[in-house]
Amino acid sequence: MEKQHQEYMQMAIDLSVQNVSECIGGPFGAVVVKDGQLIAKSANKVTLTNDPTAHAEVSAIRLACTELNTFDLSGCVIYTSCEPCPMCLGAIYWAKIDTIYYANTKSDAEHIGFSDKFIYDELDKPMENRSLPVIQLMRDEALSAFKLWETSQMRINY
Repeated sequence: MEKQHQEYMQMAIDLSVQNVSECIGGPFGAVVVKDGQLIAKSANKVTLTNDPTAHAEVSAIRLACTELNTFDLSGCVIYTSCEPCPMCLGAIYWAKIDTIYYANTKSDAEHIGFSDKFIYDELDKPMENRSLPVIQLMRDEALSAFKLWETSQMRINY
């Protein structure tokens, strides 16, 4: 089993190296595996697609969900060349992936200019003290969708 973990981690690392060496994007790669089988893999595509959410982990999760035709990746494992940022970590939790294996740390990433510290710092602050204004607007009107969802026939808990 250890050998298989190393093979999939090497695949994620190779994706990160290839992404940089071929001038495609940032130095990050991720692989999603289920029952020992490769389901999806992706490198970082932020600059390639002009999509700030196209991190390697999120891109691999999207591909895995498409491949498995589900939004629930329970039973899957993700191998990522770097410790996931807050957005990717959130996506991994939402996808219900069982385990994360990572290579580089967030400190390693910070050392080359990819720092998530500001996000963690912001999340620790009350909303009114954050650098990005967060303003609630029209809650009562928006609750109508939630009320419909509570009784909807198409409701799927996730």
